[in-house]
Amino acid sequence: MDNKVRSKRYTRLVGSFVLLLLVNVGCMAGGEITVASQVPREADIVHAYALSNRDRMHVASQPEQSVTPHNRMAIIIDDVGNDMKGTAEILAMPVKLTVAVMPFLPTTQKDATAAHEKGMDVIVHMPMEPKRGKPEWLGPGAITSNLTDEEVRERVEKAIDDVPYAIGMNNHMGSKITSDKRIMSIVLDVCRERGLFFVDSRTNFRSVVGELAASKNMPPVGNDIFLDDQNSKPHIRKQMELAAKRAVDKKSCVVIGHVGHTGLNTSAVLRETVTQLQGQIEFVGIGDLVREVWDWHIGPTLPTGNK
Repeated sequence: MDNKVRSKRYTRLVGSFVLLLLVNVGCMAGGEITVASQVPREADIVHAYALSNRDRMHVASQPEQSVTPHNRMAIIIDDVGNDMKGTAEILAMPVKLTVAVMPFLPTTQKDATAAHEKGMDVIVHMPMEPKRGKPEWLGPGAITSNLTDEEVRERVEKAIDDVPYAIGMNNHMGSKITSDKRIMSIVLDVCRERGLFFVDSRTNFRSVVGELAASKNMPPVGNDIFLDDQNSKPHIRKQMELAAKRAVDKKSCVVIGHVGHTGLNTSAVLRETVTQLQGQIEFVGIGDLVREVWDWHIGPTLPTGNK
């Protein structure tokens, strides 16, 4: 007999034997197998023998699970709390964002509560003295370099009390304060006591926040990219592209945008781009990122007066 014919017959016999063996095993296990719809692939056969009969039947009954993307982006929106342009649009976003709310302003409580009810993270947007800039840009209750230790502590505590549902804090302006070890040490101490983390907005490349946070066993969280340092949609789109690339390359990215002067452009570009990126990027709150990347699991011990 021709060798090729013998080979084909042998292959068919082996295949039939394996199939009958699987049917018998399935019946012995009390299972019910429809041969026509469950012809096993080679990889399936190997996997089946690695499982017990009970486990094999359980796996066969489960649908394939989609893989959750691990490229995470936390988008923080600053300057909320004064009914600024773009606030309503930001609160209506279809993904989870983080809202940085300034204390002691007309819509502080309202905006923080609305963001929380929509499932967004809320952090205190703490006004801090810059190296340059107009004092009126700071807002009430700002941390300035002429304050005593006690005054710094008091202002930080009051700001936390004024922003409902706050789980963290970042700096509004603050290029002068974030390079001041004395003041930032107090700010971080208060945050830690209240169960809050601190996000360095990185308005000063000489910031000491990351170093101090690490020394206090706090997560050294910092902004990676400003979205709207120029108020144009093409620029904001470009910054979102950079942020998405970083999220893929580094597996996580923290970005900051704003309501107010750039609010309408920022919110429009965000709505457009997050829809396009949802299959590639997982949009998370900054609290999610802090827990997952920096393993920060200290629960918030919110003070009296802060929900």
